[in-house]
Amino acid sequence: MSMRSSVYDHVAENGRTYHRYKEGKYALPNDETEQNRLDIQHQLFVLTLHGKLHLAPLSEQIHNVLDIATGTGIWAIDFAIKYPTANVLGTDLSPIQPEFVPPNCRFEVDDAEDDWTYSYQFDYIHGRLLLSCFNQDFPAVITKAYGALNPGGWFELQDMLPPICFDNSWDGTELQRWLTLTLEGAKRLGMDWYKVGMYREWVEAAGFEDVQEFQGSWPTNTWPRDRHHKLLGAWQNQNMMEGLHGISVAVLTRGLGMTAQEVEVLLIGVRRDLCDRNIHCYAPV
Repeated sequence: MSMRSSVYDHVAENGRTYHRYKEGKYALPNDETEQNRLDIQHQLFVLTLHGKLHLAPLSEQIHNVLDIATGTGIWAIDFAIKYPTANVLGTDLSPIQPEFVPPNCRFEVDDAEDDWTYSYQFDYIHGRLLLSCFNQDFPAVITKAYGALNPGGWFELQDMLPPICFDNSWDGTELQRWLTLTLEGAKRLGMDWYKVGMYREWVEAAGFEDVQEFQGSWPTNTWPRDRHHKLLGAWQNQNMMEGLHGISVAVLTRGLGMTAQEVEVLLIGVRRDLCDRNIHCYAPV
């Protein structure tokens, strides 16, 4: 097998495909269904930030930009369009980014947990939805980002935590049971999906100054009353409905030994609960 085929081929498992490069390191699929969901998540963040791609106060003449775990590359592409003077690099384990991109945007298959060997420093480093990534040593990735920035450069993480409930309306539901099982399966595979709560501590420990934090929420459906969160809930419901199988199947089969059929049966009730407006859950962002 050539190096090219080992990187650009995919691994099939339980009806989904996964990255070939460093096979098994990331538990979510990379197929078309998942790619569509990643683009939904992009819109969720843009809506959450009221049309912005970032919160860092960047110069219009920004130069070198890195997007780690870029996914489909949609953020990097949009950023390159918005900042035509920027040289935007997106990296990921999966080569699923489009072939035709702005001339100031490019992508590489790479693992941010490896040594960073870039020949230049960055003005801005961005990472989004990394809760299921970099499970070996996430603080080391943050330290590498600190070392790869020019003086005065910015590092921004945009992420979410697993869903919680506003009240006790999910007690005894399949949604609550699913979350418990999924987090346990991820834990047995060496993945801590609650690590987002440690970001600020790790960023400050790496040496970053002027650390700021924005907090929001993504309701699981349209249960909120206010218009903004109702809209976010509609998008998040679509995100979860499309992503539920991909989020679940690898961690539950690999981590807990469930069969693919058992996972499918579990998800029937979870999908019902996700659409139940009497269940008041949300994902902290």
